Formats: sequence, structure tokens, C-alpha cells
Amino acid sequence: MQATLVQGGRVVSADGEYDGDVLIVGETIAGVGEVEVPEGATVIDATGCLVLPGLIDNHTHLSMPFMGMMSSDDYDTGTQAAAAGGVTCLVDFAIQREPDQLRSALAEWQGRAEGAAHVDYGFHMAITNANDATIDDMAAIVEAGVSSFKLFMAYKGELMTRDDAMVACMERARDLGALTMVHAENGDVVDLLVKRALAEGHTTAINHALTRPEFVEAEATSRAARLAEFTGASLFVVHVTCAAAAAEIQAAQQRGVPVSAETCTQYLVNTIDDLRGPGVEGCRYICSPPLRDGSNHDPLWDYVQRGILESVSTDHCPFTDEQKSRGLEDFSLVPNGLPAIQHRLAKLWDEGVVAGRITPSQLVDRTSTTIARRFGLASKGAIAPGKDADVVVFDPAAPRDYGTHTSFMNVDYDLYEGQTASGSVRHTLSRGTLVYDRGKIVSSPGHGRFVARAGANG
Repeated sequence: MQATLVQGGRVVSADGEYDGDVLIVGETIAGVGEVEVPEGATVIDATGCLVLPGLIDNHTHLSMPFMGMMSSDDYDTGTQAAAAGGVTCLVDFAIQREPDQLRSALAEWQGRAEGAAHVDYGFHMAITNANDATIDDMAAIVEAGVSSFKLFMAYKGELMTRDDAMVACMERARDLGALTMVHAENGDVVDLLVKRALAEGHTTAINHALTRPEFVEAEATSRAARLAEFTGASLFVVHVTCAAAAAEIQAAQQRGVPVSAETCTQYLVNTIDDLRGPGVEGCRYICSPPLRDGSNHDPLWDYVQRGILESVSTDHCPFTDEQKSRGLEDFSLVPNGLPAIQHRLAKLWDEGVVAGRITPSQLVDRTSTTIARRFGLASKGAIAPGKDADVVVFDPAAPRDYGTHTSFMNVDYDLYEGQTASGSVRHTLSRGTLVYDRGKIVSSPGHGRFVARAGANG
């Protein structure tokens, strides 16, 4: 069986860091620290580098049908970009398409991913029509290894779930030992504000954010937490963008509600002012919930540092300039989503670790270890014997330019074009196989495989 030694690096775990080697045999980590090297082992020199467990991105949208179009990264290009950013596993969203069942959606997304992915993947199931038949079908989804269900409190008339149906879904997820996830915005209020803005001629990109103010997210977050408290369901709030919503998470946790939450890279580094760019430049930054005023950055980082926001994902959902341009005269027609999957590690390193907001161990915890625990990925999230050999060698002294010339994301712009990261990924190994090596993808589509997940975990 092939052996690989990652030699001379500094291993970073969620609870500390130390100098040590990592021995990989086949697809599994066989030893860490001082190890006996089998004859003929391949040696990867990690001198001067950090050796991290592969990042997990638990919030992506690859090949996602939305607003009459498809997100531009598929499971080939999207997982190449993931590997280039040190991501060795992602959990993507399958979206219910049939009105009375979920299994066809899972089969559709499985078909898109199988034979195409470069890194491992799992799925969440997004419920868009929570009738009795759909709720009955949730058990089959859990049996298939998909143990989390997402409900949208926004996108009225398209994806939005009403409160009564949300309670019914929460109760069923609770009984199945599954996790309920929510996109928390008050969809009724957003719908009112959007219609009012368009009627008044306010059509440019900035109005997307102005019609989704912070209070609609904070109110929905509070409401979801109260419903979870009532039902006893485990709740995970996705993409928290502002201090007001994070405060509702903390308040619920202090009441003993089993609620956890994430934020995303863009909410820690970008601001609402990005939407003020001319033409399609502003449209590139349209996502929901929207980017916020920069005054939220320090409080959000504090919530991440304290673990109230326990993880950082990307909500990667890219659309090209041509796709974004559909809404140049009407912001409500712009497909929502940003390209971010490749940039999370580099941005969190510079804006988090280098800036003194979090430690390297906290970065590992918030991007890998806690995500593995929360989403039932028992074989991932740590560099330890018996775990999958998902390993990233990160060189903190190797700058890398942001831009389309270094990006593997299938989109014709880079939100951080012209900036330079102070450090960069040198190697990414997925289950012991080198996927990304010094700027190049060296794996073939289909290396990545589906990972069945266990139930909700604390």
C-alpha cells in the first residue's frame, strides 16, 4: 500500500500546534509526530509550512438552478477551486424540485457529482414544499446518508417555507436525529420592501441590500430559534451577516436552545459599499442576506473568536458577468451568490490570524474540526491516526495574487482582483491522493466520492 510522509512541517490542530511529521498509508493517516517511515514512501517537504486538516466547506451551491439559470461552477470546476483553496470535503445543497418528495432531488444532485468531483462531498436537502408527503420522505433521505434539512425563510413565492410548515419539518427532523438549517430573513417584509423600491425607481444593485435591512435577518433568526426551542429541534442558522443576528444566536444559546450558526468569509471582509460599484461591478456582490456595513466586522469576528458563530463557510454560488447583467435595470433579477470557495483559507489567514483576531488553531476549528463534528463527518476534521488523509500544506510566506489568472473558479472575474494573499496553499491531499500541487490540479474528475453523514451532533 502506498505510503506518503509529510515531513518537517508544523501541525495545527483545533487544540494546539506542534512540530511533527504526518505518515499516510493508503487513504488514512497512520501516524503523527515522530513516525517510522516505510521504505519507498513518497516524501512531501513541508519545511516552513503549516500542516492543516483539510478544510470542509459545509455551504456550497454547485450547478444550482436558481432564478432561471444555473450557478457557473459544476462539480468538476467547483471542486478544483475547492482543492486549490485547501478544501478536501464540501457539503452541497440538493434542492427539492418535485412537489411531494425529496428522493428525486437527491438522485439529481448525486448524478451531477458522481464521476466529476475532485474532493469528497456530501449533501444537505433543501425543502421547498413542506407538505405531508415531503415530510414523510425525510426518513428516506436520512437513511441515504443526508442528515440535515434546510428551510428558507426568504425568497417568497419560490423557496420560502411558512412558519407552520417549518415547525412540522423541525419536529420530523428532531425525531429522525437530523439537523434543521435555516436561511433566516423575513421574506414577507423583504418582498414588501423590494416591490416598494422598484415602484419608486430604485433599481440599482445597492437597493438589494437596502431592501434586506439587518432587522429582517435578526427577527427571522430570533423566530427560528424560538421555534426550535418549542420543538426541541437542533437548529443551525446559515450565513449570519450582522451583529444583531449573532446576538439572537447568543441569547438563544444562553436559554439552552440547541442552536448553532456560521458566518461566511465575505461577511467578515466585504461591505455593503461593494454594491455601489457601477453597472455589473455592483451586481457581482449581490447575495442574500446581503453584505453589511463595515461596523459589523469587529463584532462578527468576536463572535467567531468566542465560538458563538462556530464556523465559517463560503456559501459559494457563482454567476458570470453575463448572468449577473440580467438585473442591470432591476436588482431583483440578479442571481444571488458570490464566488468564494477558493479564497476562504487565504482570507481568514490574513484577516483573522495575521490581524490577530483568531489563532491558527481557531482557524482550523472553525473551518474543519467543528464542521466535521456538527455535520456528522466522523472520518474528517483532524490530523490524527485513523482519520481520512485529508491534509493541506499551507505556506504562510508564499504570497499569491488574487485574480482570474490564479483562480480555478468558473467565473470571469475575481472579487479580490488586484489584492495579494500573504500565504498560500502549496499542496492539498484528499484521502492520501495529491489533488493540488503548487498551482496545478493533478487529480482526475471522480476522485472525490460521496460521504454518508450521521445525525446531528453537538
